[in-house]
Amino acid sequence: MNNAFDLTSFREKLEAHATFPTLYMFKFIVPKGREAEIGSLLPNNEMKLKVSSKGTYVSATIQALMPNSEAIIDVYLRAANIEGVIAL
Repeated sequence: MNNAFDLTSFREKLEAHATFPTLYMFKFIVPKGREAEIGSLLPNNEMKLKVSSKGTYVSATIQALMPNSEAIIDVYLRAANIEGVIAL
């Protein structure tokens, strides 16, 4: 996530379209070898991985029961600290 990301707008969209608690799907793309860092963001949830055709990137999908919009935003903010991560 880049510095121009509008947290207020994202929070408003989450709250307008979800009833909390909600099952939220997180999707990330990371360089191969960084999967464990993504998994550590939501350690008690199943993570599905798919390696890119060239084997250099991995897409990670994690579904987690989230209590509120702040919990979702917190995951994205922590993910932003992982080198090379792309949040979808």
